[in-house]
Amino acid sequence: MKFQVFLEPGEDGWIVAECPVLPGCVSQGPTEAEAMENIEDATKGWLDAEATKR
Repeated sequence: MKFQVFLEPGEDGWIVAECPVLPGCVSQGPTEAEAMENIEDATKGWLDAEATKR
């Protein structure tokens, strides 16, 4: 699956990544590349958690 992700600089200088179609699915990293890797892991975890609720 592909999800739209928004990146923006955080107050601490890290990059914040958010996937708005998955409520609460947010991650961060010191670089854009690492933030994207981290949000990918976060989306997988979010989807796994939702699957166990059903």
